[in-house]
Amino acid sequence: MTLSRDDGVSPRTLAAIDVGTNSIHMVVARVAGEGRFEVITREKEMVRLGSGGGDMKRLSAAAIARGVATLQRFKQIADISDAPVRAVATSAVREAENHDEFVRRAREEAGVDVEVISGIEEARLIHLGVLQSLAVFERRLLLCDIGGGSTELLIGQRGEVLASRSLKIGAVRLTSRFFGGERLHPGAVSSCRTHVRSLLSVFTREVESHGYEIAVGSSGTILALTAMARAEAGEPVRTLNAATLSAEELAVIVKQLVGARSVTARAKLPGLEAGRADIILAGALILEGVFETFGVDSMTVSDSALREGVLLDTIQRTHGGSLHHLRDVSRRSILALAELLDEEPQHSAQVARLALELFDATASLHRLDEGCREYLEAAALLANVGLFISHSQHHRHSYYVIRNSDRLTGLTDTEIEVIAQIARYHRKSAPKPSHPEFASLRPEDQHVVCVLAAILRVAIGLDRSHEGRVAGLDVTARGSRLTIKVRPAGQPDLGLELYAANDRKGLLEEVLGRTVTIA
Repeated sequence: MTLSRDDGVSPRTLAAIDVGTNSIHMVVARVAGEGRFEVITREKEMVRLGSGGGDMKRLSAAAIARGVATLQRFKQIADISDAPVRAVATSAVREAENHDEFVRRAREEAGVDVEVISGIEEARLIHLGVLQSLAVFERRLLLCDIGGGSTELLIGQRGEVLASRSLKIGAVRLTSRFFGGERLHPGAVSSCRTHVRSLLSVFTREVESHGYEIAVGSSGTILALTAMARAEAGEPVRTLNAATLSAEELAVIVKQLVGARSVTARAKLPGLEAGRADIILAGALILEGVFETFGVDSMTVSDSALREGVLLDTIQRTHGGSLHHLRDVSRRSILALAELLDEEPQHSAQVARLALELFDATASLHRLDEGCREYLEAAALLANVGLFISHSQHHRHSYYVIRNSDRLTGLTDTEIEVIAQIARYHRKSAPKPSHPEFASLRPEDQHVVCVLAAILRVAIGLDRSHEGRVAGLDVTARGSRLTIKVRPAGQPDLGLELYAANDRKGLLEEVLGRTVTIA
């Protein structure tokens, strides 16, 4: 793998391409240091390299032509960002007798060197990608990635692979074998289930030996099934990363898919992309088998997988570094976004410190958990990112930036929404049922937003001068009163801080049901 530039300097942008059985994906990213990257663009084309009969023993001429044409387009897009390309190919190419022809034409016609990787290496790289988007570094995980031609299973912890296996069961492969026609034939589902379980059973000993704390799923198939489950529950989301899919939810979706006796009928099911309707049943039966064979009650979904893992692996090889940054994926992404857009990070850090101190001191009153404490810190650090757009209405701009940024990883869609709303209500109007975004939250999340926004408002007031004049807080609650005594850093004039904090205490008095005195 040679990705250095002509001048010998490691590139600042990289492109990773995943040549899969069903689709070809590319992500172009900017190297951000400490083993991190910032995505510039993502591309995907459904190519179906593994379509056709013969159990994917040969790539058809038409499939090779489609794949090479896609690689040509992707290479042109990568060149716009001056990004060297690293491309890896999985089961459809590695199993094909004529894979050398595809690799040669990709190099000669598209200018892309394609690495044909083993199933075990594929699992390792998927693991790296998952660690980029989910805060599971310290936890022992069972990873499942359902591709078009194969399913990768892995047990890992702290970035290390403890056991892995690549099985020749994929959504495209099993569709060709069991569900090739437009209509569902009697007995096909039962035959497919038996086949899936017989192959999954070879990994049972490893799972029983190592155990796991959390099950994680990646790949388009698992994302699609999770989207269907959310649609079934009437919960449309903007991102599926860190969402969960329960065994009960999966059972409902499988029943719907089996009940839809044709591809046309499946394409009409809520939440399913029509282009995946022909292969989704096979993919669902694989995932059903994983749940049942390995005793999975709930699976957490990652929207990062092989291509993100290829990026991380390439950054390590070309830039050095380690995976230690993945210990706290979400916090690092929050800090990275604040660093990018906040012109006064010291002020935000001071506000966050005071907000957390006030949160801890009033814990017996608000009774919110540690997760809410993390929301408060995130919102405090990001409350001013909207100033990058404009000072006027910057609280609303901050909401928009947080809500729509693709830089926040390791957080669920709901968590991002809650953090964004806390930041949105750090000034001006308090949360109201007439505000559409606030009204769409669950009642318990509305309460969290109100309490944390109230704390944040006071904390911001306590650094009104942006000079860090407050060293700490002494908080006491007696009867219907809450007293906040401010300890100065040195001998500064705290008049502006006391005035601003008292001016912003109204929402805190409301949510705690106490008269607040700040002195």
